[in-house]
This record gives sequence, structure tokens and C-alpha cells, in this order.
Amino acid sequence: MKFSEKIEKMHYSPIRKLVPYLEEATNNGTKVYELHIGQPNIKTPDTFFDGLHEYKDNIVKYANSRGMDCLIQEFIQFYANLGIDLNKDDILITHGGSEALTFAVMATCNKDDEILVLEPFYSNYDSFLKMSDANLVPIKLKFENEYKLPSFEELEALITSKTKAILFSNPNNPLGTVLTEDEMKAICELAVKHNLFIIADEVYRTFIFEDVFYKSFMNMEEVKDRVILVDSISKHYSACGARIGVIASKNKELTNLVLKLCQARLSVSTIEQVATTKLLNTMESYLDDVVDKYKYRRDAMCAGLAEIDGVEFIKPKSAFYVFAKLPVDDTDRFAKWLLTDFSYDNETLSFAPGSGFYTDGVTGKNLARFSFCASKTEDIKKGMALLKIALDEYNNI
Repeated sequence: MKFSEKIEKMHYSPIRKLVPYLEEATNNGTKVYELHIGQPNIKTPDTFFDGLHEYKDNIVKYANSRGMDCLIQEFIQFYANLGIDLNKDDILITHGGSEALTFAVMATCNKDDEILVLEPFYSNYDSFLKMSDANLVPIKLKFENEYKLPSFEELEALITSKTKAILFSNPNNPLGTVLTEDEMKAICELAVKHNLFIIADEVYRTFIFEDVFYKSFMNMEEVKDRVILVDSISKHYSACGARIGVIASKNKELTNLVLKLCQARLSVSTIEQVATTKLLNTMESYLDDVVDKYKYRRDAMCAGLAEIDGVEFIKPKSAFYVFAKLPVDDTDRFAKWLLTDFSYDNETLSFAPGSGFYTDGVTGKNLARFSFCASKTEDIKKGMALLKIALDEYNNI
């Protein structure tokens, strides 16, 4: 029996592929400090659970394919608080940011069309494009250039007759960088000049730890008809499992077409939409406290990495991750070894190998993404201490 070329070409998650080894290590009694995944461990706000308990309908019915009106209205206010003016026709509720990204690609690309993607990138971007038979063209960001955007001429050289959009996360996963005003203007100029969509994944917007420039692409007036905003409650409110996301655009033709995709999958979970309606626009103090906690964890992780010989990194200004160079030839092999062969006082750690954030699967073999959202500060410190011991042992094998 043969399977589709599409499914054969898709990659397994570089983050989740290590889970079987992690589970085996845990089952064998090893304590694993899980620094591999962007699953926040800070408590989901009580208002979400209040919304769950307030659901009293005795039938769990389909919701409107666009999304429940009560939730859309809350998102309109949510974005208004950020200076983003949206109305009901601009917003569609999705099964998390992942479905929003998938719909954005499906709505803009034919088979073999191309999307420019800032690289390194959130690993599932490649999967979303392959699901739509579109091709990912990397805009290569380099460590030695502090991961800054290449020149306009270098960007323009990547564009072909097949190029349909530019996709990126801002703030960036895995880098923790934030686009400067000049970089945003360059992206806008490129999009206008070559008639491209801008797919702006802004799910880490809440988590900026330094006094740096930040602006939503929805507030860039010159591209308001070509920006597709992707957002989610997963990171903002530590609610990854609720699977509530948003695709939003001022381009009415695009949102009307994406509605077809929403109708094809019927609806997003009714109960989670009700709970999220209760959650939004009540949590300013919660978010302020969470940002402070993550900043403290970031600083602890960076301090630990700085003490390890041969490790290089640029301190992230945002998001949940430190993307670091390690003194090893292959972080995929090293990450597996940590879970299968290494133990110090019956403890080890996990991280996401860097190659999974590059389209060729080869670049980034000496890089690693460490997450500081899933562990308490003390566990992060222990994880960094274990990393130092493990690197010494690994490099002396």
C-alpha cells in the first residue's frame, strides 16, 4: 500500500520526537528537567474555569463556524486595548494558532507556491506549508549578525513569480528577538512592491522583557489590506490545551474565503469558547505578574548558560526560549544521549535540537532551544548545572 507524497514529505516534530525517550527515562526512575517544550507551567487563570462551570446548556451544540459572537466581541475589545481596530467581519475563531496558520497558508497558496519564512522558525511552519503543497523559502538569520534581517536587496533576491507571502513570528520563536521598526518597514515595503501577504504570528506579544520597540503589523497602515494576524490564548493565558486561536485581517475578501475553511471543519469547541469569553479582558494584573516570573526565569537560564565553557547565545528580549550554540557536533544526538545514556544523581534534562528549526534539517546541528516557561526557576538552575556536567562527559567519550 502506498501513502501520499504529502504525508511522506512531512517531518515529525523535532520537539515531540524525543518524548518516547523522555518517557522511558522517567519510567526508569530518572528525574528529567523538561526544558524542551513551550508549555507554560504557570496556573491558568481562574476566570477560565469560572467560564467552564458557568456553562449550563444541557446540550453541547455546534457553535457558529466563524466563532461565537460573545467571544468575537471580547476579542474586538481585547485588540482595541492594544490599539488595533477590528470589527466582527475581521475575526474568525480557530482551533488554536495552528489552525489559523494552516488556514492562512491554504487561503494564499496554490500548489508549489512559495512563502518566505524567517529562519530559524517555529518548526511546525514547515508542516503547515507541506499540508498545502506550498514551499518554504528561508530568509536566513545569522548568529554573527545577531539574527537581524538581511538587507532589502537580499530579501528581494528571494522573490520569484511563485512568492505569495512572508511568514514569521514576532516576537520570535525560537530566538526571542523582536523586529525593529526599520525591519518592519522593510517587510512592509517588500510586501507592497511585490504584492505579498504578511502572515504575522504574534502569539508571544505579551512576553517582552526589555524596553524595546514593538508594534503589531495590524497597526502598519500601509499594509492593512495584506496583513493576516495569527494569535492564540495558549501562551498569553497558559491555556495551550484550550485550543482557542484567532485569524484576523482587514482584507474582507480573505476573511470571507477563510470562512469556507471554518465551515468545512464545522466549529471550534463551544465550551472552550464560552470559557475564553470569561477569560479575556479581565487579566491585566495576571499578565504583569507572569511576565515578571518569566523574566526572572530567563535571567536564571542565561546566567547558567554563561557559566558553561563553549556555550554561546544572545540573551532573548522576549518569548520563552534561549537559542544557544553548544560545543557539540550534533545536538540531535546529544539530546537523545541525555535521555538514554546520561544520568547524574539519577537526573538529566531535555531540550529541543536546533536542526528542527531549519528547513534543511542539517543547519543548526550545534544549536539548541531551551525553554524557560515550563519549569520553576530552581529547576532551571538544576538543569543548567546538569548541562554543564553532561557536556563535559559527552565530549570526553
